[in-house]
Amino acid sequence: MAAAAGAAGQEKQLAPTLLSFFIYNPKLGPKEGEEEKKILFYHPNEVEKNEKIRNVGLCEAIVQFTRTFSPTKPAKSLHTQKNRQFFHEPEENFWMVMVVRNPIIEKHKDGKPVYEYQEEELLDKVYSSVLQQCYSMYKLFNGTFLRAMEDGGVKVLKERLEKFFHRYLQTLHLQSCDLLDVFCGISFFPLDKMTYLKIQSFINRMEESLNIVKYTAFLYNDQLIWSGLEQDDMRILYKYLTTSLFPRHMEPELAGRDSPIRAEMPGNLQHYGRFLTGPLNLNDPETKCRFPKIFVNTDDTYEELHLIVYKAMSAAVCFMIDASIPPTLEFCRKLDSIVGPQLTVLASDICEQYNINKRLSGAEKEPQFKFIYFNHMNLAEKSTIHMRKTPSVSLASVHPDLMKILGDINSDFSRVDEDEEIIVKAMSDYWVVGKKSDQRELYVILNQKNVNLIEVNEEVKKLCATQFNNIFFLD
Repeated sequence: MAAAAGAAGQEKQLAPTLLSFFIYNPKLGPKEGEEEKKILFYHPNEVEKNEKIRNVGLCEAIVQFTRTFSPTKPAKSLHTQKNRQFFHEPEENFWMVMVVRNPIIEKHKDGKPVYEYQEEELLDKVYSSVLQQCYSMYKLFNGTFLRAMEDGGVKVLKERLEKFFHRYLQTLHLQSCDLLDVFCGISFFPLDKMTYLKIQSFINRMEESLNIVKYTAFLYNDQLIWSGLEQDDMRILYKYLTTSLFPRHMEPELAGRDSPIRAEMPGNLQHYGRFLTGPLNLNDPETKCRFPKIFVNTDDTYEELHLIVYKAMSAAVCFMIDASIPPTLEFCRKLDSIVGPQLTVLASDICEQYNINKRLSGAEKEPQFKFIYFNHMNLAEKSTIHMRKTPSVSLASVHPDLMKILGDINSDFSRVDEDEEIIVKAMSDYWVVGKKSDQRELYVILNQKNVNLIEVNEEVKKLCATQFNNIFFLD
C-alpha cells in the first residue's frame, strides 16, 4: 500500500509543447523530386530533409482529403494520440502548420517511466487562434507573403520568414494559452469625460504640430484609450505593445536607470518623456533615428508606416508616419520637446483622476466570483481571472480545468447565432456560467458551497448590475 502511494506520488504532468511549425506552398514544387521547393520555413531546422518533405506531404494529403467532404472549409486540425496538428491557409496556397504535443502524465511502473498522453486536453479553438495570430503578427511587421514574393520571389520570402519566426516562436507560451487567445481583445482604460477630452485635444494638437503623423494611438497602464487605426490592425499592434515592447522596457524602468528628468526646461517643468522605439540619446548627433516598420490596411490600401512609441510615466503614445518619409534627428528632437512636457502633465492628470474615481467607487472587497467579458463589436476585453504578473505570460488564477470549461462554453457559443446561457456545475464548489448576448460574452466562475441554480443565477445578475451597469444583457 505504501509503495503504491509512493509510486502515485511520483506522477508528473508535462505541459503541451511546440513540436514543429512550418509554412509551405504546394504550387512551388509540383513535380516529383522537387518537393523541397514547397517548404518556405521549417522549425526546428535541424530536422533532416526527407522528414521535412514527408511531414509537409502528409499535411497536404490531409487537407486534400478533407476538401472532398468540405470544399470551402478544409481541415483545421488533426487529433492523434501524441499530438495535435493545426492548419491555417492565410493566403491562397500558403499553408501554415503548427504541431503541438499533447500534455503528458508521467507515471512510474516497476521503476520505469510510463507516459499517458492526454488526448482531450487541448482546445482546438485556442490553438487555431494562436496560429492565426502568428500570421497576423508576421503581417504587421512584414506585410503579406505575396508582397514578399513580389519584392524578390521565394528567396526574399524565405529570408523574412526565417528572420521573423526564429524569434517569434520563442515567445509562444503554449502551456498558458486559453480563452483570451481566442478573443485577442483589447483592454480599455476607464476614463471620465473630462480627461478623455483632454487626451483627445492633446492628440489633435500633436497631429497638427507634427504634421507627418498619419495615425495615433494612446495607452495608459498598458490599456488603450484612443486609436486611429482600423480595429484588426490595432488588436495586433496592441498585442505586440503589451506582450513584447512594454515589458522589455519595464525592467530598466523599475531599476530607475531609465527615466532622465530634464530639469533644464523652461519654467523648470520636469519631463519624463522618452522614446521606446527609435533614438536612445537625442544629444548625440551621431545617433540613429531608426524606427520599426509596420504594415496596416493590407487588404485594400496597403500602408507602410514607421512606428514611433513615446512614453512618459504610465502614458504611452504611438505615432505612425508614412514609411516613405524617414524621420530625422531634428524631427525626433522636435517631437521630444513638444510631446514630452505635455504627455508628462497629462499622465499625472490621468493618474489623479483615476485615483479619485477609485476612491469614490469605494474599496472593492474580494468578490466571490471571477469573470471574463468580451465584446465582439469593439474588441473590449476585461478579465479578473488573469494577473499579468510576468511580461510574456498572462497567468490565470483559476484551475486549468475551469479554464478548459470556459473554452468549451465558448466553442458552443460560436456554433449558434442566438443569445444563450450555459451553467455548469464544475469541481467541488465551483459553478461556471456563460452568457452570450448580442455580440457580447460573459463568463463567470463562482466559488460557493451549497448553492442551487436559482442562487447562482441571482449572483450573476448582481455581478451584471455592479460591473456592467451600463451594458444591457438580455435575460
